[in-house]
Amino acid sequence: MNEQRYHLTLTTPATGTVMEGWWTSRATAERKFTSVIGSYGSIPGARITLAEGLDDETEQVVKSWPDET
Repeated sequence: MNEQRYHLTLTTPATGTVMEGWWTSRATAERKFTSVIGSYGSIPGARITLAEGLDDETEQVVKSWPDET
């Protein structure tokens, strides 16, 4: 399994994936998640997800913005 288990993705409808990042620490990944919302959340249609890699091929979303619930 990849040691960089937390995966952050910023996507928009117009361009698809705008940026990605990977971290070993969940705390670091969550700080980056909050930072990306502040920096890029005003882009129309922006979607930000933080996922945890469960194995080499499977990820589970931990957080997303905007929240769909």
